[in-house]
Amino acid sequence: MDSLKLSTILLSLLSLAIITQAQDPTYLSHYCPNTTTFTTNSTYQANLNLLLSSLSSNSTRNINGFYNVSAGKDPDEVYGMFLCRGDVSNSVCRNCVNFATKDVLEKCPIEKVAMIWYDECELRYSNRNIFSTVDQDFTIFKSSPNNVTVQPESFNQLVETTIYDIAARAASAPSGAKKFAVQQANYTGVQKLYTLVQCTPDLSTAGCSRCLEGAISKLGNCCDRKQGGRVIFASCNFRYELYEFYNATAAAEAVPPPSPATPSPPPASGSKTSGKGKVDNILFNCHVVL
Repeated sequence: MDSLKLSTILLSLLSLAIITQAQDPTYLSHYCPNTTTFTTNSTYQANLNLLLSSLSSNSTRNINGFYNVSAGKDPDEVYGMFLCRGDVSNSVCRNCVNFATKDVLEKCPIEKVAMIWYDECELRYSNRNIFSTVDQDFTIFKSSPNNVTVQPESFNQLVETTIYDIAARAASAPSGAKKFAVQQANYTGVQKLYTLVQCTPDLSTAGCSRCLEGAISKLGNCCDRKQGGRVIFASCNFRYELYEFYNATAAAEAVPPPSPATPSPPPASGSKTSGKGKVDNILFNCHVVL
């Protein structure tokens, strides 16, 4: 009997571990150049910790899966943002961002500039202003190991045409909406092509278009004749597959009306406030795209 109870307990713990692991976001890549670093217990580190805390806490808000914020003041100001994939739920977005705020410090412990990508979200921060700016300095290529065998040249053309089509749609999304679009197209009589594009919502229509055009121009480097692939910049990305990798129902509802700005929470007891949320002499500015 004791042996049976022990086996049951071990099985339950194993199941819990598997479930917990399954909730972790799917890691893709990270980038943190060591050209600019900070020291332990520095003002920059304090500002970074404050910024990551803000990103984590704001991942619970229904703000179209995007939030950007700055903390501190020059020369130690930190700018950061997160972007969740346009079709993921609020809970998946929250879990991904919370995970990223911890994971990025493990992978980039002393770098002032860091970016980390998962299948469900991305998070980045920098010592320079990265808001409303097209960033194509670092590129991630991901592609299927398998090639298409039916009309490969026509397939390449279909991929490019379809992605260009939805890139224009995502870029023209109204202010406050997700710059996100998906589309399926017929490849063969039995196979469909599924495509997705997304920009950070703080980009202008022209900025989003320019970013996605730059990404699409990399198709030949990344994904020639491949059954699936993606190109990821800091400011935008696209992906295509021969299977439905996104939530089609959620994607169709991915452009809600702009949410009203919410007031800042009252300062904690004993803290000093002035100007734009200056807490304990650390300047903290929130930027929500509406």
